Amino acid sequence: MNPVSFFPFLAEGAASATAQTLVSTLAAAGGTVAFALLFGVPRQFYPCCGMIGGAGWLLYSLLEGRLSAAAATFFAAVLVMLLSRFFAVREKCPVTLFLISGIIPLVPGAGIYWAAYYMVTDQLTEAADAGFAAVKAVAAIVLGIVCIFGLPQGLFAVGKGRRKKA
Repeated sequence: MNPVSFFPFLAEGAASATAQTLVSTLAAAGGTVAFALLFGVPRQFYPCCGMIGGAGWLLYSLLEGRLSAAAATFFAAVLVMLLSRFFAVREKCPVTLFLISGIIPLVPGAGIYWAAYYMVTDQLTEAADAGFAAVKAVAAIVLGIVCIFGLPQGLFAVGKGRRKKA
């Protein structure tokens, strides 16, 4: 489905690229909040989840034209993980609360679908291409998460003063 049919202002020139990025970022944030609702995240964390998912998708959208899809996915996953760790420390809750719903916009669901579709329709070259691209995106997500997960938690306590031990 073409987003221009829903939003006619997306059909014109250079402004359309900016408007399309804005609409897709808002859609990613909304989808992230919907998955947070589905996964049982407490209501007070919905804005944080939406911001994390939207920020990850925005970075992916901005980098996709300049880097490969896998590299853009890696950097977006790093951002999602950084923000998830920051909010987890700030809100004193598990990082998975923000990470699971925040990473949803980056998951290559369409790539996996097309790989299966091409395989069923006996278009094996296209199936291999789509499947390999999806596997690269998944590997980029995993590497982005692992790179940030290894950092000490104290790095994410931004703005918190150190308390003196009594």
